[in-house]
Amino acid sequence: MTELWRLSAADLARAYRRGDTDPLAVFDAVMARIAAVNPQLNAIIEFNPDARADAERSAQRIARGAPLGLLDGVPVSIKDSILMAGLPCRWGSRRYADFVPPADELPVARLRAAGAVLLGKTNVPEFTLEGFTTNPLFGTTRNPWDTRLTPGGSSGGAVAAVASGCGPLALGTDGGGSIRRPAAHAGLVGLKPSIGRVARGPSLPATLLDMEVIGPMARTVKDITLAMSVIGQPALADRRSQLAADPRPPHRPLRLRYVRRLGDAPVDPAILASTDAAARALAALGIEVDEGPLPVDPAPIVEIWPTLGQTGAAYAASTRPGRDEDLGPSIRAMVEAGRAIPASAYAAAIARIEAFRRDMTLAFEQIDFVMTPSIAAQPWPADELFPPVIDGQPVGPRGHAVFTAWVNACGHPGLALPSAPGPDGMPIGFQLVGRFGADDLLLDLGRKFEAAQPWAQRWPSLGI
Repeated sequence: MTELWRLSAADLARAYRRGDTDPLAVFDAVMARIAAVNPQLNAIIEFNPDARADAERSAQRIARGAPLGLLDGVPVSIKDSILMAGLPCRWGSRRYADFVPPADELPVARLRAAGAVLLGKTNVPEFTLEGFTTNPLFGTTRNPWDTRLTPGGSSGGAVAAVASGCGPLALGTDGGGSIRRPAAHAGLVGLKPSIGRVARGPSLPATLLDMEVIGPMARTVKDITLAMSVIGQPALADRRSQLAADPRPPHRPLRLRYVRRLGDAPVDPAILASTDAAARALAALGIEVDEGPLPVDPAPIVEIWPTLGQTGAAYAASTRPGRDEDLGPSIRAMVEAGRAIPASAYAAAIARIEAFRRDMTLAFEQIDFVMTPSIAAQPWPADELFPPVIDGQPVGPRGHAVFTAWVNACGHPGLALPSAPGPDGMPIGFQLVGRFGADDLLLDLGRKFEAAQPWAQRWPSLGI
């Protein structure tokens, strides 16, 4: 049999049913893999002391023929911005260094009830407000494809864990691309669900209104679908989850708008070449692909994004006592800027978001999907905030992230998929964005693309 730590969640479920292995053996294999590679990556920063006992109980259930579901016995890591009862949730900040939540956030509770073996917490940037992964408590997370480079952020620890074989599934958050961009940097699949599709609560303070959602990362679309079957159900405690019903697919060929660039923002040529090939592959599947601009101008969202991030940082800092000197330098600057933003500017930003949502909903009456690159730049040195130059042009802190935040603003689902690697072998990915609530239709297209352009056989050479 293939080494146990390489098996997907779907493979594990199949192996358990056949009696080829059991959750305890898998847990021990995954922990051995973590011991071998995590010191190089700094992906998992806190371990669940009950995980082995949970794996043993899962093995007993499966031996009795009474599994709790297809995720029973499957190892899953949890991003350290999602509450897990009894385990510290430090949010990458000294302000939260001693915070231990008494209850699971709802998706974690649902994974636990389904028998998933919760391994522990993955590393994040402070307050999950940066596009690379380092913080004052745990330091820097590195990309398993090249440990000199970043896996991106803010779900950098999550993707580094899954890409290196430290469990087949990770739960993360995406408020401006924090699942989709790291997934592209690590060669994984990542889903940002529609707002409300994954019910939340209790939660850390919301720094980006309702735009930050919980979603899964994995090596295959099938594993993402398995995870969503557990965490993607409505809940009375989160009324937004009552509004995210999946609309029926249209009775016509599916239409896709391919957006290669946003305005004059630079994109690495290797990324464009890879996503161009992916667009051709989608057209070969019978999708009606046309190339053109985004159907709604994202400029208003680009303009207000600093307002949202800075006020969010100031709010996060205000929720726990501490000195500003305890914050990392970049977050401290965001906090100071956020405190100076008037309430009128914040209210105006909310109004722009509502208008953008209305306009984008209407635009998706004419198309079913938008396709863009997930990233504008390949990974950069792991300790640097952002790449200062893309394709020879100087860029600011969000230059690498231009393709993702508009999806959070409108609330639609976004699926990151791997495309052909670059000439240097580093992963590249693109995103598909669907109509609001059309998460299942999006996953269905992802499965078709994966079957035609498989990637699960690609592994970083780290420790193999």
